[in-house]
Amino acid sequence: MEALLRAFEAMSLIRRFEERAGQLYGMGLIGGFCHLYIGEEAVAVGVVAARAEGDQVITSYRDHGYALACGMDPAAVMAELTGRIGGASRGKGGSMHVFAPEQGFYGGHGIVGAQVSLGTGLAFANRYRNEDKVAFVVFGEGAANQGQVYESFNMAALWKLPAVYIIENNRYAMGTPAERAASETRFYRRGISFGIPGEEVDGMDVEAVRDAASRAAAHARVGKGPYLLEMKTYRYRGHSMSDPAKYRTREEVEQIRRARDPIALVRQRILDLGPDFADEIAAIELRVRAEIDRSVAFAKSSPEPAPSELLTDVYAAERS
Repeated sequence: MEALLRAFEAMSLIRRFEERAGQLYGMGLIGGFCHLYIGEEAVAVGVVAARAEGDQVITSYRDHGYALACGMDPAAVMAELTGRIGGASRGKGGSMHVFAPEQGFYGGHGIVGAQVSLGTGLAFANRYRNEDKVAFVVFGEGAANQGQVYESFNMAALWKLPAVYIIENNRYAMGTPAERAASETRFYRRGISFGIPGEEVDGMDVEAVRDAASRAAAHARVGKGPYLLEMKTYRYRGHSMSDPAKYRTREEVEQIRRARDPIALVRQRILDLGPDFADEIAAIELRVRAEIDRSVAFAKSSPEPAPSELLTDVYAAERS
């Protein structure tokens, strides 16, 4: 029960955060690109729930959900989206480049598929240093056709690196259905030629995600090499805030919302365990609302970076 309540709160926090981020974007307080995670919350929360201490997560530009699931302060994330000095990357990364390596979160990357090779590098470092860590490397089904993905698969399989590759299949990439862009749409099979096992997972079910990610991590952690998970999920909004998503019908989106919404599924499982939990659900929703209000207030009050910040964080600090 405690795990379900934690998942419900984490998913609700991501949902409400993203809804407010969408509002702030419409108000002109968030500039540049902004990719919302609404509808996919079960994947981030389930994957992060499967982490052991020291494990790393790296993902694409649709990164707010993972940042929050990894424990980042929503205020620091919202301030980053609005380009403020109080942001997690001091207002320099924006929506697509949120980082918290001290919490095992290695970003947010704006180049399609780039995080796959970087995440494979994390896994290589884990093996090279003989550290008992696994790298969870997240990318979308659109990025699955990038060449660097398969170069990474080859190295990871050859050297038996502790990597779990997570393909978030939300069906439309940047706006093209997978059936029109991929000759093999069973993405969990993409590692077969490298000897990487894979499986398809219901990405709208946070418990199914957590259990699959735990199995995959256990496989990688004991030296058996990488594992691939295809999370069948769905995004309710367009690819980014500039995408009207006219390539699908409103009825399709509403049908998924009614039948498969990940937060509604968890809420119902909790209530099925006893109607008394309704009060706890209500308390969680109040906490989440207050937390999001706090994050927005902080982002609005935090100043923009001074011009001198252009010259900071350009080079890595020299180590003695």
